[in-house]
Amino acid sequence: MIKTGTNLGTITKTAVMDMYSKYGCLGESVKVFEEMEFRDVVTWNALVSSFLRHGLANEALGVFRAMRRESVEITEFTLCSVLKACAFIKAFRQGKQVHGLVIVMGRDLVVLGTALIDFYSNVGYISEAMKVFSCLSCRKDEVLRNSLIAGCVKHRRYEEAFLVMSTMRPNAVALTTALAACSDNSDLWIGMQIHCVALRFGFIANTQVCNVLLDMYAKCGRILKSRSIFDGICHKTVVSWTSMIDAYGRHGHGDEALKLFKEMGQEGSRVLPNSLTLLAVLSACGHSGLVKEGQELFNSAREKYGLDPSQEHYSCVIDILGRAGQIEDAWCLFHDMVKKGIGPTAAVWAALVNACCLNLDVSRGEFAAKHLLELEPNNDGIHVLVSKFYASIDRWDVVESLRNNMRKKGLTKVLGSSWLDVA
Repeated sequence: MIKTGTNLGTITKTAVMDMYSKYGCLGESVKVFEEMEFRDVVTWNALVSSFLRHGLANEALGVFRAMRRESVEITEFTLCSVLKACAFIKAFRQGKQVHGLVIVMGRDLVVLGTALIDFYSNVGYISEAMKVFSCLSCRKDEVLRNSLIAGCVKHRRYEEAFLVMSTMRPNAVALTTALAACSDNSDLWIGMQIHCVALRFGFIANTQVCNVLLDMYAKCGRILKSRSIFDGICHKTVVSWTSMIDAYGRHGHGDEALKLFKEMGQEGSRVLPNSLTLLAVLSACGHSGLVKEGQELFNSAREKYGLDPSQEHYSCVIDILGRAGQIEDAWCLFHDMVKKGIGPTAAVWAALVNACCLNLDVSRGEFAAKHLLELEPNNDGIHVLVSKFYASIDRWDVVESLRNNMRKKGLTKVLGSSWLDVA
């Protein structure tokens, strides 16, 4: 279109913006926007969505402020996107202001009701979400109810969740969102009650519900129950297999995870593993010390399953090798990755730092730590990991410097978090 000099209209240029954004070319998307002579509300909304798609919530809010300055018409879609941005950065005050704007402008609460409930739930104000729900005079559809149920379970407001559920016929979305919240909270008792609801209303034959059920039981420590549900699924999807493999891995049953992975490709299952399945089985190998098996799976991924290992897979295997004392193999794998044009992510550098920490590889460990801190300067977990490395080589001056830096930035270690969960 550029070569032919075609004079593109606003609709076409907006579509080009959206295309660039969806393919990861945010800079090109913004460039198209800046070069447009006329921009309508759809164009502005597309820019907001582009920033949100790339996790840049503050920039999305900046676009919204520019829309207000330019007196651009605000639509329901605009407000929904802005509420998502506020939820993403936990900006309660700004989200509350958007709520006020919704009321003042008299916007359609059928559309915005769910967005408001999601926002308040995500920022931890479930009581506000319940107020929104109770004040809605419009018809409350399943989407709206499902959103509130998920929020209530997430924040352990079980009585309210079951009260909302009692006013409707349960559906697969409501059950899966509630069960997912139980998984996150490790709430076995509530998860079992929701399982009973699924049984009563005949959802136990729903593969999606069963996938979340087996994941919930696994995260609550009931691995045998997870396997029982998995065996009972008539139409197993790749998600079913991946969830069960991941469950075995988390519980240290690497041999079982490996066995199940091999069963996937056998005649009868007709389900091929995807990149997440490969990551789950590699992680299982890491948890169980199956170094040789993990390497063989990684090396045969493309030939056997048509899977090209990504940075996540490389970081997982690097961590496996590092824990096994094979530091030279870990660095060889890293250099092989770089030669293939795969850029190292923070997870890859973190795996290398941890490997160097375990094997007292000083010079290369400092090299990896430097790159890691450059990529994630404001990440508390990264600072803790790098501090651990320097402590292992008795560089207490650097440890103290890192701790002071954390204090200045207001960073605190989140309990139970780790950059090496993949292995």
